[in-house]
Order: sequence, then C-alpha cells, then structure tokens
Amino acid sequence: MNNIFIQLAVILSLSCALGFVTYKLKLPLLIAYLLTGLILSAILSFDLSKSLVLSFLPDIGIAFVLFLVGMELDLREIKNFGRQILIAGILQVIITSVFGTFIAQSFGFKLTEAIYLGIGLSFSSTIVVVKLLLDKKDLTSLYGKLSLGILLLEDLLAVLILLAMTSVTVFSGFSLAQALPLSVFIFKVFILFSLTLFFSNFILPKIFKSVSDSGELLFLTALAWCFAFITLAQVMGFSILIGAFLAGVALASSPYHFQIQGKVKPLRDFFTTLFFVYLGTRVNFSDLVVVYPVIIVFVLYAVLIKPLIFLLIFGIFGFKKHTMFHTAINLSQVSEFSLIILLVGLKIGIISQSALTVIALSSLLSIVGSSLVISRSNKIYKKLSFVIAFFERQKKIVVLDDKTELSDHVVLIGAHQVGEHIIRFLQKEKIPFVVLDFNPYQVERLTQEKIPVIFGDMSDPEVLQLLNFQKVRSVISTVPDLHDNKLLIEDLKNLKISAPIIVRADTIKEAKSLYKFGADFVYLPDILTGEFLVEVFKDHLNDKEYFKQRPKIEIEKLSRKTLAWE
Repeated sequence: MNNIFIQLAVILSLSCALGFVTYKLKLPLLIAYLLTGLILSAILSFDLSKSLVLSFLPDIGIAFVLFLVGMELDLREIKNFGRQILIAGILQVIITSVFGTFIAQSFGFKLTEAIYLGIGLSFSSTIVVVKLLLDKKDLTSLYGKLSLGILLLEDLLAVLILLAMTSVTVFSGFSLAQALPLSVFIFKVFILFSLTLFFSNFILPKIFKSVSDSGELLFLTALAWCFAFITLAQVMGFSILIGAFLAGVALASSPYHFQIQGKVKPLRDFFTTLFFVYLGTRVNFSDLVVVYPVIIVFVLYAVLIKPLIFLLIFGIFGFKKHTMFHTAINLSQVSEFSLIILLVGLKIGIISQSALTVIALSSLLSIVGSSLVISRSNKIYKKLSFVIAFFERQKKIVVLDDKTELSDHVVLIGAHQVGEHIIRFLQKEKIPFVVLDFNPYQVERLTQEKIPVIFGDMSDPEVLQLLNFQKVRSVISTVPDLHDNKLLIEDLKNLKISAPIIVRADTIKEAKSLYKFGADFVYLPDILTGEFLVEVFKDHLNDKEYFKQRPKIEIEKLSRKTLAWE
C-alpha cells in the first residue's frame, strides 16, 4: 500500500469519518486528525516510515499556516509587548526545562535524554494554537497577540537548539553542511530580517501590482514567493517555520494580502490535516507499557502547571485576569517542534525511541486536552474567575483620563476602519463618547488625539465595568466576532440596559442569530456597501460633475493612512 493515492484515500476517509463524529460532539476537528494517526499507527495499514503522504506533505501544511500568520501580524503591536513577551517566554522555558529534566530523571531516563525531554516539554504548539485562534476568530485579540508573540519566541529558541544539537542540522528532510558559530548565526538572523524588510518595501509591491489583475496569477505568485523565501531561509540555516512566517510578514502591508489569504486557506486546511495525522502516527505502542507514567506527568504538567507559570508572570505585568487566563490556556500543550527536536536527537543517536514516544504521546494528549479547554474557555473562565483573581495585581492597563465623566455617552468598541468613521461623526456632532480597543497602536494614536479611550478586550467583564453602561446613550460594536458580540449583549441585558445595541455580523446567518439574541441593529459590511452605492445613485445618477470630481477626492482619501482622520 505504498501507492500515494491509496494512502490519501485511507487517511482522508478515516479523517472525514472521525471528523463527522467530533463535529457532532462539538469538539475541535484536530482531535479527529490526531485519532486518525493513532489508529494508523496501531493497525499499520501501510508502512508509515515509507509513507509518501506523511513524509513531506505535513511540512507544507506548517508552512501555509505560518505564512498566513505572518500576513496577519502587525509588528508594531508585537513591539508594544516585546518586553512582556520576551520575559514571559524565556522564564517559562527555563522553569519548565528544569522541572521537566527532573521529572524525566525521576522515571529513569539518562541525564542527556532527560534534558531534551525537559526542553521539549517547555515549548507550546504554534500550529495548534494558531488554528484554534483562527477557528474562534481570536487571532487579533489581545491574548491572541500575546500568545502568538510567545509562540514565535519559542520557535526561535527551538531553532537555536536545533543548530546547537549537532554539526549537521536536519529539519524536515533538509540538511545543512555544518552548524554555524553563534556570532555568524546572529549575523545571518540580521541578514534574513533585513532581506524581509527590503523585499517588503522595494521588490514585492512592484511584483504583486503587476500581477494583481489576474487572481490566478496573484495566487501563484504568492505561493512562489512563499516557497522561494522558505528555501532561502533553509539555506541560511533556519527552519521552515521561520521562513514561512517571514515570507508572510513581508506581505503583511500589501493591499493584496486579503485576497491571497482567501486563496491559500483551503490549501492550508488540507495540509494541516495531514500534519496532525502525522503527529498521531509518531506513537510507538510497544514502548507505552514502560513509559506511560512519565507521559501522564508530562501531560498534567503541560495542561496545568505551564498555565500557572504564565498566570504568575502576566499577573506581575499587571494584565487583567481575563487576558491572563486566555493567554495561559492557549499555551498549555507540548509543541510539534518538540517532536522535531527529539526526532533529530534520535537520528544522531543521543535520544532513544522511548524518549521519542514520550514526547510524541505527551504532545498528542496535551493537544487534545488543551483543544478541549480552549474551545470551552469562556465557560471555564466564568467558573474559575474568582480563583484567577488571586494572580491579578491592582495595576490597571487603562489609559482613560480620570477626569473624564461618562454620562449620556456612546460606547464604541473597536476604533479601526468603521469605528474611525463613527468617531469622526461623534466629534462633529459633539456627542460624548468613549472608545474601547485592545490594539496598543490604535490606543496610542487615540490618546494623542485626546480621545477618551480604554485599553482592553470587550470579552473581559472587568474592563466592561469601566464603561459606565448605566448612563450610556448607545453601544456600538464594530468587532466581527459573533461570540464576543453575544457576550456583550448578554452582559448588557443582565444589567437591564435599555440603550440601543448596535453590533456587526459577517453573514446573514450571524445577523439573524444576533437579532434573536437581543441586538437592536446588526450591520453587515457587504450589505451596507450596496446600500451606500444605491444612495449615491439616487442622489447623483444624473449629476455628471459629481462623478468627475470623485477620482481626485477618493484618491486623496486612499492616500491617507486612515480614511477617517483629517
């Protein structure tokens, strides 16, 4: 059964069947993919070590995920939390590596293997967390950005470890001639990031502008850029993850990145499925009887202790308990990168098969447990809120002027794009208002404009208390997340607020759901755009001068950094 089509048929059919069951049980689909790998490993329907499907296709899935993440990332926002991300990430890696080493030694592993197992335990799964954040539409939330920053830092640390392990670095079938001295490696880091900025600012805009008229050619060019930059990164001694991520970052400021994302996502989902199946196949059941105690301890540590470490660290930095909790549970699993490190160790003879089984099954089980917790995070938070408050410090991450009196005001949640137009209108009409936004860059800009603003997440009940809803005139949410908008409506109804509640939806189905839930008005951007055009036609269809003047006016608007700010 070494035929690639037979292997794909078996893997995808089993994944679909298990996926249907998990979907009906309202569980994350990646659980079905992991179970598929476990079943294939147990029944050995074909030789997994020689599988054409599982030997290289999963790496493409990782590349697509990180490529899309890079396009979503605003480096200015990560910069605002650079110190917190750096300290939290490094401290957790050190603490967990030490405890992991001690745990592994306690169960009879030699010191060298124990160290690698401890290091493997310290890393969290980028691909799992990103997929779950994308599914929940939380990638742009404050805790989503903190989680992503820490994960990327851990990936960079993992790359350094891979380079230090051996004079021949092997990653996903790609070999490098010789490990580089640290000084040369740092220089190459500088060169790679410089190339990213150079291509982003001077080369890629011209290339993508020239092919933008053809959607098919735009998609193909994006893929060519992604794989070309990954190849460059690998030649310089970096991983697929780093290369794909930086390839995406280079396109983050491109006006075409939304169209590219829409094209790439179906491919990402297909290859990511194969990656999780591959992860499940790494379990060797013959070693299970011997190593299951350390696996249990590792999984409990990843799901319970690692979040506690992050709660303590982020509590010291003064984050609100809602942000602390969600960031902590997002990082409560063992990384697929840990499996890669152990696989390299096995190949060069410093790691045994038993150690590889420990990290593979710990990764698999912790991913399942973490996925279940993350998918139910809001319900869990409500039950554990009083416990998490223990980790919270009194420092408030709020920038609202203490002299600002909130009465008969409009609460605007989200200041980007649509929110900016609303701010301009409220200023013009001299209507009192306050803005809630979790984007540090937006908050900083609003503060410079002397606009009342609170820095926080709308899904955080503690932050909502600062908005004085009892005296509010109207509440407007420009946030597209269905779940967060429902939580907002529920909180306002519980407070018996009678003011109009205006929220956003992306689909007609979501809009109907929000109306049933209690929203007074739901706007859909696509429909509003159509209605706006109809109004333009009504007022100016026979006014030729209006349309003659528009190009100059609209080009001037589009040339500004934002559409709404004068």
